[in-house]
Amino acid sequence: MEMYLPEILFGGFMLLLLLGAPITVALGGAAMAAYMVLDKDPIALVQIAFNSVGSFPLMALPAFVLAGALMEAAGISRRLVDIAETMAGPITGGLGVATVLACLFFGAISGSGPATTAAVGMLMIPAMTKRNYDRAYASAITAASGGLGIIIPPSIPMVIFGIAALGMAPPPEAVAKFGTFASLSIPKLFVAGVMPGLLMAGSLLMMNYFISKKSGYRGLSENWSGGELLAALKRGVWSILAPVIILGGIYAGIFTPTESAIVAIFYTLFVGWFVHREMRWLAIKVALRTTTWITGRVLLILFTATAFGRLLVEQRIPSDIAEAMLNLTTNPYIIWALVIVFLLFVGMFMETLAAILILVPVLLPVMYMTGADPTHVGIVVICTLSIGFMTPPLGENLFVASGIGGESVEKIIVKVLPFVFVTTIATFIIAYVPQISLWLPSLMGY
Repeated sequence: MEMYLPEILFGGFMLLLLLGAPITVALGGAAMAAYMVLDKDPIALVQIAFNSVGSFPLMALPAFVLAGALMEAAGISRRLVDIAETMAGPITGGLGVATVLACLFFGAISGSGPATTAAVGMLMIPAMTKRNYDRAYASAITAASGGLGIIIPPSIPMVIFGIAALGMAPPPEAVAKFGTFASLSIPKLFVAGVMPGLLMAGSLLMMNYFISKKSGYRGLSENWSGGELLAALKRGVWSILAPVIILGGIYAGIFTPTESAIVAIFYTLFVGWFVHREMRWLAIKVALRTTTWITGRVLLILFTATAFGRLLVEQRIPSDIAEAMLNLTTNPYIIWALVIVFLLFVGMFMETLAAILILVPVLLPVMYMTGADPTHVGIVVICTLSIGFMTPPLGENLFVASGIGGESVEKIIVKVLPFVFVTTIATFIIAYVPQISLWLPSLMGY
C-alpha cells in the first residue's frame, strides 16, 4: 500500500475538496489516511502539526492582521487614500491611479490582499462611481490593486513562505552544479518585494490609462496645485509615517519583522487615540474579533498543511516531481513558464496561504535544480498567487469589491480580465529577470 501513498494523499485531498469539505479538513483527512496506511502513530502527526504553529516569526501574522484592522478605525487608511487622490489630480483615469496608489500605501501596513481591497474600496469605489466611472470597472480596478497588498512589504504570505522554506536546504546535486545558494530570510523577502510590487502596480496603471482614455474617466478635481498636495500630506503625515517606521525599523535592524508588527499595533493605537482622536473601544473590539477569526483560520490551515507537506517530503514526492520535470526540459525559462501557469491555475481555486504551504515543498526543489535563488522563487510565487485574488471562482478580492460596490461578480470579472493579462505579463518579466527581485536586497547587503 505504501507505493500508492501519493495517490492516497492527493486523491484523498481532491476527493474531500470535491465533496465540499473545507481545505483544512481535506488536508488533515488526507494526511491522517496516509498515516494509517503507513501504520504510524497518529500522535506524531499531531506533534508535527503543533510544532508548525509554534515558531516566533509566525507571531507576526495576528499582529499584522490586527494592525491592518485598526488602521481604518484610527483614520489612517482614509488619509492615505486622500493623499493618493490628491497625487493623482485631474489626470486621465485619476481616480483609478489613486486607487492603485492607495493600495500601495495601505499594502505597506496591512500585508493582506482582501484587507487592502476592503479598506481602499470602501472609500474609492463610491468616489469613482460619483465621477461617472462604470461601477463594475471601479470594483474591478480595486480588486486588481488589492493584490498588491501581499507583494508590497510587510506581507503575510512572505512570512508564511519564509517559515515554509527556511528548513528546506538545496539538494546536494544542485549545490554541486551551481555552488552555494544565497540565504533566505523574511526581511530579505520584504526587501525583494519592493521592485516587483512597483512593477505590478505600473502594469495596473498602464492598463488603467488606456481604458480610462477610451472611456473618458478623469480624476477627482479639474484644478490641481502643489498646495493641495502639501495640505493632504500635512493631514496625513502620521499615516505616511506608519510604513516608514515599520519598514525602516526592519531594514535598519532595530527590530525583527515580528517585533515590527507589534510596533505597528501600538503606533496605530497611539495615532488613533491621541493624534486623530477617532479610535473607539467598539472599533477595537471589532478589530480583535476579526483578527481572531482570520488568524484561527490561517493557523488551522498551517496546522494541517505542515503535516501534509511533511508526508510529501518523507516520501520524496517533491524530488520525484523535480526529477520528472527536469527530464522533460532543463530550460529554466520553460520551467518558469510551467510553474507560473500552474500557480495561476492553483490560485483560481485555492487560498493563497494554503497554496504556499502545500506547494513550497514541491516547487522549491525543482527551482533549486535550475539554480534559482530561493528569495526570487518566493517573490515570483507570491506575485503569481496575488493574481488569484482577482480570478474566479475563488477570487476573494472580487467578492469583497462586489459587496462594497453593489455590482455582480460576473460583471466585475469581465472588467478585471485586462488587469489579469497585464499582471501576468509583469509576473513573467519578474521571473525571467531575477535582478528585479534581487537588486535591492544585494544593494542593502542581504
